[in-house]
Amino acid sequence: MIKKTSKKTFDTDTATVVKKVTSGAFGDPTGYEMTMYMTPEGDYFLYTNGGAQSAYTEEKITSYTKANAKKWLEEN
Repeated sequence: MIKKTSKKTFDTDTATVVKKVTSGAFGDPTGYEMTMYMTPEGDYFLYTNGGAQSAYTEEKITSYTKANAKKWLEEN
């Protein structure tokens, strides 16, 4: 998945997975996945996706600062 902002491009195909968290099995309507990525430029983003009854019903990429990424990694 690719998300472009006015200054940055976040691409799950070219970024490095830092940590992946999953809940439930494939097809579980309450299941979801959260994956923290780091771009080649050192920027962080979180990819989320899940079932129809999960907190992440749509694919989404959210930009994270280095400090917020560190906090997310410590908490997950």
